[in-house]
Amino acid sequence: MPNFTVMWRTIFVSCSLLALSQPSHAALDELGRKEVNSLLDFVEQSGCTFIRNGSEHTSPDARAHLQKKLEYLLDKDLIDSPEQFIKRGASESSFSGEPYRVRCRGMEQLSADWLNAELKRLRSASR
Repeated sequence: MPNFTVMWRTIFVSCSLLALSQPSHAALDELGRKEVNSLLDFVEQSGCTFIRNGSEHTSPDARAHLQKKLEYLLDKDLIDSPEQFIKRGASESSFSGEPYRVRCRGMEQLSADWLNAELKRLRSASR
């Protein structure tokens, strides 16, 4: 005869672990939206060249692309911070997995590094 206490305890623990493993879905708050919009403005006004899947793109084109990715992420409730936007939408191609790069004044770097540095600068300036 099965031990129902052990069985229910196992089911409860399994369900609890499953619930904890799911990402929490909190919307991007007002401050987060302002910061992400500032990052998108920064991208557009940078005049830098964006390299995505081996192709070069202008800064306005890069902003338009990142804006579409932002809208998708918001629609799916997949981000709740500017850091998550950078990580999930502005760091690499969701098609190829290849990292995005940016070239400014002859220097090339990962877009994630560039955007995280700008986010840090924005936050320092607002204090």
